[in-house]
Amino acid sequence: MGMSYLVYPGAHHTRFHHALGAMHLMQEAIDMLRLKGVKISEAEEEGLLAAILLHDIGHGPFSHALEQEWIPGMDHEAISLAFMEALNRESSGQLEMALSIFTGKHPRKFLNELVSSQLDMDRLDYLKRDSFYTGVAEGNINAERLITMLNVHEDRLVVEEKGVYSVEKFLMARRFMYWQVYLHKTGLAAEQILVRIIRRARELQRQGLLESPGGALGTFLGKPEKAGGITTGQLEAFARLDDVDILYALKRWMDTKDPVLSRLCRMLLHRQLPSIKLRQKPVSPEKLAKKKARVCEAWGLSEAEAAYFVFGGQVENRAYNRKRQNINILLSNGKITDVASRTDRLNLEVLSEPVVKHYICYPKKGI
Repeated sequence: MGMSYLVYPGAHHTRFHHALGAMHLMQEAIDMLRLKGVKISEAEEEGLLAAILLHDIGHGPFSHALEQEWIPGMDHEAISLAFMEALNRESSGQLEMALSIFTGKHPRKFLNELVSSQLDMDRLDYLKRDSFYTGVAEGNINAERLITMLNVHEDRLVVEEKGVYSVEKFLMARRFMYWQVYLHKTGLAAEQILVRIIRRARELQRQGLLESPGGALGTFLGKPEKAGGITTGQLEAFARLDDVDILYALKRWMDTKDPVLSRLCRMLLHRQLPSIKLRQKPVSPEKLAKKKARVCEAWGLSEAEAAYFVFGGQVENRAYNRKRQNINILLSNGKITDVASRTDRLNLEVLSEPVVKHYICYPKKGI
């Protein structure tokens, strides 16, 4: 949930909670498909459960907020795969089936779709879980009913026709949760400040102007690594890195001599977050320059330093991507069709289009 707990105080659940929940739903899905005559071997069942249990193991501290800050060129899915391959070597190949399913190389494609698709056990768990802990009722879905509607047709995962409106509700819930929780402007501002804290600390440490925090965090603030790979040492350090390391470092850096890093840390720890404005059009360079000039004058910073406090960006929300592993509906006549052609067309056409919003962040007066 990143920094969402600053908006929704109950949102303190962890990836471990989610991984266990997703595995529970996977077991329910396996049992339901077997009841409908779909053959799933014991080895495939074990592979499915292991794959969904480990599917997010590559997430680091504060989840998606810092995903791009640790290993150049590797997102959490790539790091998850590296962990699974390492565990497979340690266990003498016991995760071969899980790896085959996780990477989509298994010949039975519906197995991968249960783990990673637009209607997988991952999404069914996190939407319901995040809705519960944040208190955002619009995200509540009926995961159990969706699972009872699953079937397999020509080796692909499908939803029986009577479940079409449950799928529509699921997609709408996903859209609501992104705008109201995952992309909430206050959480977004906090996460962007956190990203800039890590970048500033890395810049200072590489210049020899900041003492290394040591431990796992120190590993990822040191020398720049080559993009596209992770060493055994990095993987071991990443396994030890968690939110506590980051928060402890922030408390130490709040007293550092660098005015940029200390102020950024103080803003986040004291919840003195910057103003953030969302708009339909990109922020003009002239407006950004004007805001930076004011910060330079008020705080005695250079333009480069002011850029840590005044910045723009964009966020995108698309509940359903018709170009990626469609959610297929199994009709009563045995034919397959995309969900967008069976439900209220206007709803799904809207949900299929990406909505892009642009934002600008700048300090409030008095920060």
